[in-house]
Amino acid sequence: MAPPLYSVGHSNHPADHLLDLLARHGVEVVADLRSSPRSVFAPQFDRPALERSLGEQGIGYVWLGASLGGRPDDEALYDAAGHVRYDLLARSAGFRAGLDRLLDGASRFAVAMLCAEEDPTACHRRLLVTRVLECEGSVTVAHLRGDGRVQTEADLPAPPVDQVQAGLFGDDLASWRSPHPTRRPDRPRSD
Repeated sequence: MAPPLYSVGHSNHPADHLLDLLARHGVEVVADLRSSPRSVFAPQFDRPALERSLGEQGIGYVWLGASLGGRPDDEALYDAAGHVRYDLLARSAGFRAGLDRLLDGASRFAVAMLCAEEDPTACHRRLLVTRVLECEGSVTVAHLRGDGRVQTEADLPAPPVDQVQAGLFGDDLASWRSPHPTRRPDRPRSD
């Protein structure tokens, strides 16, 4: 069986904590899925600082947030309340290209998808990216938790059915969306 694709959230941990967690699991490359690779609360995870820290430990870095990020630039991918329409995003050419790049890397290296959320149940790396990968049968995803635990999808509570099946296969595609608005609803739309 192929090694899992890892998922990890940096939270506000010290950089050394994240580096230790990655090293314990033999991660060779971090695929940063943050749309904006910076953090007001944890500047040690701003892209330049993170790339430097990872490089010093011999871990590669690739930013995939433009294609796999949870806050896309395309206004057409949001509903009126500011939620990302995962159904539309998952079907976009950019998302597919990002997934293909992620899978290619994961076929050659031990890769960890990185985002800010420590808890994968509240993060698009699970609710969107992992769901698509699992529905396609592409890879197994293992979530590295801040306390050192590794959780599989079977260890986590299932997302609401309307967030998975309806979004990927059902008629009510608009129900598969980000759990929280990611842009202000009063922001003018470009259409």
